[in-house]
Amino acid sequence: MFDPKAIRKDFPILARTVHGKPLVYLDNAATSQKPRQVIQTLVECYEMYNSNVHRGVHTLSMEATERYETARQKAADFIKSPAPEGVIFVRNTTEAINLVASAWATDNVGRGDEIVVSEMEHHSNLVPWQKVAAQKGAHLKLLPATDDGVIDVTALDTVITPRTKLVSVVHVSNVTGAVNPVKEIGRRAHQVGALFMLDGAQSVPHMPVDVQDLDCDFLAFSGHKMMAPPGIGVLYARLSVLEKMEPFLRGGEMVREVWYDHATWNDLPNKFEAGTPNFTDAVALGAAIDYLNALGMDAVRQHEVELGAYALKAFAQLEEVDVLGPKDARQRAGLVTFTAGDIHPHDLGTFLDHEGIAIRTGHHCVMPYHRKLGLVATGRASFYVYNTNDEVDLLVQSLKNALAYFAHAS
Repeated sequence: MFDPKAIRKDFPILARTVHGKPLVYLDNAATSQKPRQVIQTLVECYEMYNSNVHRGVHTLSMEATERYETARQKAADFIKSPAPEGVIFVRNTTEAINLVASAWATDNVGRGDEIVVSEMEHHSNLVPWQKVAAQKGAHLKLLPATDDGVIDVTALDTVITPRTKLVSVVHVSNVTGAVNPVKEIGRRAHQVGALFMLDGAQSVPHMPVDVQDLDCDFLAFSGHKMMAPPGIGVLYARLSVLEKMEPFLRGGEMVREVWYDHATWNDLPNKFEAGTPNFTDAVALGAAIDYLNALGMDAVRQHEVELGAYALKAFAQLEEVDVLGPKDARQRAGLVTFTAGDIHPHDLGTFLDHEGIAIRTGHHCVMPYHRKLGLVATGRASFYVYNTNDEVDLLVQSLKNALAYFAHAS
């Protein structure tokens, strides 16, 4: 049985207080907390087999290498990659997208070609494509969002054309919480011969993701949003695409042979992992994957749907508060993004912090979409496996108190 109260015991930070109040951590879309199992894995890495991977024949190096490659296999299995060589370790989702922009798009996008993203993209899945479009003389096109904040599939046939080379969209919006119809988008991309990339930063930690079922050519996600440390992430890529790509970075490990005037490249995945890799955090990502697998990703998703439905119902009590995104919790992730009239979200966030409640406030690195909605900023409460209905109740009560406080202050 999925029991968030029992799960909480694995997360030391959740026992602390903030401003004398028990911590209510509702900023999981920004970064998640780490269980003891992951923390202990890091300690073990440094205490028992800290060494450079792929470099030595001594015991420590071989042990480190074995654990590093085991973590790659775990990541591949987690997203149903058909081969571990299709998993490239990077720092985060942002680096993964930039890798594709630099190592694939610069060689495959030309003048007059098109790159398609959506209106609700995180800056990490927008700004790199702006640069490619400017450098190559290509066009950057936008898939619109519906009033509910979901990518509008009725626009697919007009926005995605035979000139489209890449479609790169967010799987789950970090603003509206919408789970986008990505399989339909991917089918349209492939119909015109374009490649299809998914920003999975908000989906992979929260629901089952199968790259073969989604039929995506690229998938990017970050470890720190799924209980692993910051500084480790994954780019999945279809092997037939990776094999044709030039390396992103050049130096040690990614070479096969080097002469003074030229070099040849190593096999996948080493070709894209130049230099000493962040092997400790990769191993910790493997531990985080073990933890999530033990919970079961279907159960993780179900918990967030139920908690999200409870939160949407509770927020409906707040007449002054408007919630963005789909009304059906089954069509969204476990997050609630909201505004409260003329009260600036930063002021709300500061008030809540003094109640021990951590939420995100700002534009969430999605400034153009906020601008389109006529909003400067929003508040966002985002949930994970250790959050409970009681914490939602505390959030809503504190928002009521905040609304009363600011009404009186004005």
